[in-house]
Amino acid sequence: MKKRYKIPLWIVGVLVVGVIALRFVISHDSPCEAAPALAADKPTMKGWVHRCYGGPESVTYEDLEKPVPADGEVIVKVRAASVNPLDWHYMRGKPYVMRLMGSGVGKPTDPFLGVDFAGVVESVGKSVTRFKPGDEVFGGRSGSFSEYVRVKASRNIVVKPLNVSFEEAAAAPVAAITALQALRDSGRVKAGDKVLINGASGGVGTYGVQIAKALGAEVTAVCSGRNVDLVKSLGADHVIDYTKENLTQGSTRYDVIVDNVVTHDLGDYGKVLSEGGRFVIVGSLNDGAYLGPVADVIEAAAYDPFVSQSFGFMTSEMKPEDLATLRDMLAEGTIESAIDRTYKMSEVPEALRYVETGRARGKVVVVME
Repeated sequence: MKKRYKIPLWIVGVLVVGVIALRFVISHDSPCEAAPALAADKPTMKGWVHRCYGGPESVTYEDLEKPVPADGEVIVKVRAASVNPLDWHYMRGKPYVMRLMGSGVGKPTDPFLGVDFAGVVESVGKSVTRFKPGDEVFGGRSGSFSEYVRVKASRNIVVKPLNVSFEEAAAAPVAAITALQALRDSGRVKAGDKVLINGASGGVGTYGVQIAKALGAEVTAVCSGRNVDLVKSLGADHVIDYTKENLTQGSTRYDVIVDNVVTHDLGDYGKVLSEGGRFVIVGSLNDGAYLGPVADVIEAAAYDPFVSQSFGFMTSEMKPEDLATLRDMLAEGTIESAIDRTYKMSEVPEALRYVETGRARGKVVVVME
């Protein structure tokens, strides 16, 4: 009998050691590296990078090689950029599972920070016909916390409407596309649906309220008392102040719930979700060091097969066609950017620190000095 149990015990031992080793490896932060030397004969620009994981103090403003356009590419002089929660997650490399998913084990794979940008086309590469120098544009590209970004002309860049400021345009890409895809694609919202947006005063939430209204939904927004007027001004039909009322204890049944914060148990959400309704996780306040919001994703996947409603998670993908849709909505005034604070480019660490508090109302924008 003793021999029979030796192999299973060895397997358990190996698994335990493996898990401990994996936890150590993915949680290890390598020391910050010095910036590489730049070629003396090439033009430079200023930009923010993180060559190690850490807080805002680990982010450095450096001289970087200025990009030049290859065939099919556009160089944009950045006039404004915006900060997203994703930026500080990459800055810290947390939750640690992100490091296994591509952000880099030990140190960042990509040292550049920022995605959303708006600016003016400075130069274009061979075969580019959609854009020309002087065009005002906006879109998404890694490294937007820099003086210049290089973008493929066929990808995530569109002409900025003349009636929309650089700051308003820069605020939109990541947050508004996430809201659009969560509601239109994952939530399949249609006219007449009752939609609840939990975490309605943040970046995704403020665009979500407006996009849900544009899709013809009756919108209930959940936020704190200090943000009630903001979400009402964006078109919310009803507002729940979560400091006074529990959204899962009301009598209304919602066809779609888009959740940016996941503040309740899934079973409680199910009580206010209609038969066949759809619950879409966009983000979460889960701050577990190893899994963070992924823990809520796993729970939703495990819960979904046992209920009549749909419980799932969405990850947004920046698509040129969706960026064009946002451009049109901004131009027509269907959506507008709710900007909480504006920082100078030299103040990016302070902007990251503020967004990390989770208290931003709408978007935080960085402007080039």
